Amino acid sequence: MATILVVDDELGIRDLLSEILNDEGHTVELAENAAQARSVRAMLRPDLVLLDIWMPDTDGVTLLKEWASTGLLSMPVIMMSGHATIDTAVEATRIGATAFLEKPITLQKLLKAVDLGLNKAVAKPSLMAAPIKNGGLPVADLTVEVAMTGGSLPEPVAMDMGPQSMRSFNLEGPLRESRDEFEKAYFEYHLAKESGSMTRVAEKTGLERTHLYRKLKQLGVDLARSKRGAL
Repeated sequence: MATILVVDDELGIRDLLSEILNDEGHTVELAENAAQARSVRAMLRPDLVLLDIWMPDTDGVTLLKEWASTGLLSMPVIMMSGHATIDTAVEATRIGATAFLEKPITLQKLLKAVDLGLNKAVAKPSLMAAPIKNGGLPVADLTVEVAMTGGSLPEPVAMDMGPQSMRSFNLEGPLRESRDEFEKAYFEYHLAKESGSMTRVAEKTGLERTHLYRKLKQLGVDLARSKRGAL
């Protein structure tokens, strides 16, 4: 398993990513800003970094550029943001970022990006961004994630737990068992319907994301199923 540094100024995101990655068996280091990220990087070489772009002291792209120029970009870096532009994504790719996760981050995209990042050689910084080949799509139709992969459209992710709005339950057993069976089916239905997006499921079910994630683990919902279907 890997040592992963999560750099994000939002406590909720740091906690959620840390819990998910710890459950996957990884060791997680946390930083809430660029200064803390520099300190952690000075003490150890993480196997992978999840780096937020917009932070209060130094933005993620500037920190990425700093690491690249000082020879410290010796690990894959996955950029994260909910407000990045295609220009920002292309610049981060040119500097050496290996991937981009657009917030809100879905569980399946997080796990797939981490797996691919850990098995991918660190790209050497380039003075010019590679041309975007999007199969004829206008540049305006590209998403930031597509731009970060050089214009390659992501392959569709297969989900093998298709939504079933109608399902029968055993009403003869103890109340707790019947309730857990219903709740598990309920969350599996919404996870499949929302393509694994924890944020949308949280909004749909009225639960905070960290609480939702713990609830899914308690019920035994197979969160790794989407991961296996994506690889």
